[in-house]
Amino acid sequence: MSDESTSDESTQAIHGVIGLGAMGMGIARSLLDGGLPVIGCDLAADARVAFADAGGRVHSSPLALAEECSVILLVVVNAHQVETVLFGDEGRGGLAERLAPGSLVIQCATVAPAYAEALGERLDAMGLMLLDAPISGGAARAACGQLSVMASGRPEAFAMAEPALEAMAGTVHRLGDAPGAGSSVKLVNQHLAGVHIAAAAEAMALGIRMGIDPERLYEVITQSAGNSWMFENRVPHILEGDYTPLSAVDIFVKDLNLVHDTGRDLRLAMPVAASALQQFTAASSMGLGREDDAAVIKVYAATAGLDLPAANDTHLDREGEE
Repeated sequence: MSDESTSDESTQAIHGVIGLGAMGMGIARSLLDGGLPVIGCDLAADARVAFADAGGRVHSSPLALAEECSVILLVVVNAHQVETVLFGDEGRGGLAERLAPGSLVIQCATVAPAYAEALGERLDAMGLMLLDAPISGGAARAACGQLSVMASGRPEAFAMAEPALEAMAGTVHRLGDAPGAGSSVKLVNQHLAGVHIAAAAEAMALGIRMGIDPERLYEVITQSAGNSWMFENRVPHILEGDYTPLSAVDIFVKDLNLVHDTGRDLRLAMPVAASALQQFTAASSMGLGREDDAAVIKVYAATAGLDLPAANDTHLDREGEE
């Protein structure tokens, strides 16, 4: 006869969230709100304090999670950080070798599809599972558990990830039974996102150069066929003169380089993506890499002598998209 005094939590997998930035914090808190046991991990002390204040447990080192967690969510910036967390410096002393066999890694960063495929094979050889699960939706949707997850992996990985996915996602796209497909679809998303942001910046620069009031231009375009989600979301940052980063310029330098490299490997010419990459690279070279990605418009301001809207104290609610 079962012990009715035993709580459901005692039988739940403990989830470790590595990376408590804008997206990772939202995911960790969504898991916590969903009743899951969660330990957050970040190098930044203020991020750990913020999650602890929300009721979560924290560790400063990813290695400490191996003793308690059987599900690890990696919400880091790039493949290099994934590699360092899982395999340590020079392939030694990482988290992967300390996790119990059968543990699951949910990898949420934007990485090259080939890397995701190879990572799945490496973890499988160690008795671990990988769910290739890049995310989209921005910090606001992460905070309310409504992310879009582009996932691929073995059925067993999906089954083990189900409680976390239910808590963090509004939509889970099941894209295949092996890692790589999720990252492939995310790369297409980032191609479009980067191109649309660069196009929105160029369009606003054109309008400002022609003497159109930028507020009126935004009003018209958002009610017209030329509108896009990125135009509607990012142009308010320009109108407010507020380039506080939600998704930074350097994110798209990284992601559009991944698009470019993947296209080269496939012998697929992508001149539109290449043009957008050049604009983000130019913005980064101007020292704008850590500003909001809408700051790509400052390239046009510098080269054409445009006067952009100045910062003001009235800001709209902002939702970014990685």
